[in-house]
Amino acid sequence: MKINRKHFLKVIGLGTTGMIVNDGRGDNLAALADSRAQQFNMHGYGAPKLDKVRVGIIGVGERGSGTVVRLASLQGVEIKALCDVVPHRVKSSYDLLSKEFSGHNPQSYSDNQQSWKQVCEREDIDLIYIATPWNLHATIAIYAMKHDKHVYTELPVGVTIEECWKVVETSETTRKHCFMGCGSCHDGMSATILNMARHGYFGEIIHGEGHYIHDRVSNNQQRWQRDKNNNNWFGYRPWRLQENVNRNGNLYPAHGLGPVSQIMDLNYGDKMNYLVSISSGDFTMSHKMEEISAIDEYFKPYVGLDFRGNMNTTIIRTQRGRTIMLQHDISSPRPGLRFDMISGNKGIYKARPDRIANSHDGWLSEGEFNQLTEKYVPEITRKFNEKRRLANTGQRNRGYEQVTASDWRLIDCLRNGLPLEMDVYDAALWSAITPLSEWSTANQGASIKVPDFTGGSWETNKRGMDVAIQSGGTTNLV
Repeated sequence: MKINRKHFLKVIGLGTTGMIVNDGRGDNLAALADSRAQQFNMHGYGAPKLDKVRVGIIGVGERGSGTVVRLASLQGVEIKALCDVVPHRVKSSYDLLSKEFSGHNPQSYSDNQQSWKQVCEREDIDLIYIATPWNLHATIAIYAMKHDKHVYTELPVGVTIEECWKVVETSETTRKHCFMGCGSCHDGMSATILNMARHGYFGEIIHGEGHYIHDRVSNNQQRWQRDKNNNNWFGYRPWRLQENVNRNGNLYPAHGLGPVSQIMDLNYGDKMNYLVSISSGDFTMSHKMEEISAIDEYFKPYVGLDFRGNMNTTIIRTQRGRTIMLQHDISSPRPGLRFDMISGNKGIYKARPDRIANSHDGWLSEGEFNQLTEKYVPEITRKFNEKRRLANTGQRNRGYEQVTASDWRLIDCLRNGLPLEMDVYDAALWSAITPLSEWSTANQGASIKVPDFTGGSWETNKRGMDVAIQSGGTTNLV
């Protein structure tokens, strides 16, 4: 289907159905270009090795404070700067480092809204980690790369297609890595399923499914009770609540999409071609605002606003004819789902509970499943688990504080001068699903082309995700 670019701009630029009018999400004409000339291929590029990775952390709220612990738990990392607009968050993270981790004496930054620039401008920092609200990710990432820093950002890397392009182009011109943390095949069962797929167990991959489904709405005390001593903070998060107003689409696709993309070799062997997206109505958020505003006047301005629908379903078709289904629902009382399915012409994997079938006769027995998956546990999992055992980690209560194989492998690649296994093209592609799904939802599920952020190099890029650890793997946990 040929996209009418002027109509696209009218929808996005004016903030009509499904879009926010005043928060910078209006893309320009270049946003729909399905490819641009690549200036330098960051896929397969190994930057000069860093024996010590000196880190500046911007945003040390809930997720960022957990990352302070995770990064401090990795060999060869030195945390040089902590930055947040709320001073006591910086102090809390500083005190934790002083108490539990030797070798870190970071400078604190919490003077004003622009303090993050000072962190990026320092010459004694190699990697900037970003855990701010979404609308700042691209701005900080671009500024950091232009100041000679690699970037590790929470998702998304950008909230518009144009921001995604600018991040890609900045990474290519500066030759600085931009890594987006999210679900991946570095960890757990997804690493095993990737290894099985590469050994041909599932045959030719046909279809994959990934979701971001869990209930973030129903619990009033945990989600909605404000901490008046902490900038009116509440569990749902003030800025994230605003992200759900006047929008309809998949607002958080990458956790479920990441493993599916890696198993399908997207950006290195295949690419997304187009997508369609539809959303249900809102059956929860507007009612929740009415309910809690009766308890707390803080929420009264949200009564009567239009919220995203409970369930968004987005379908993607790849160049090689594969399909992907993504779903987003954090308003309904459902158990959590992330990476959920890989189906090929020889077998299928389905999550929660984990199970595998290779015929219409039914799922393998528990014993057969365990024996099969143990055979395909990749070297990255075995090596990381052994390093974690030797370091005696895993005693933290919060999930954000648990070192992941993805964190470990990022630092290991930087220290060994290796290409990143989740590069800027992955970050841009996975982030772009949100604005594209919003456009499609606003246009009654019309199809829309997915940009090729690799500039055509997906056809010749070597396969990513070295789960066999053919190079590196030398970084320890401390």
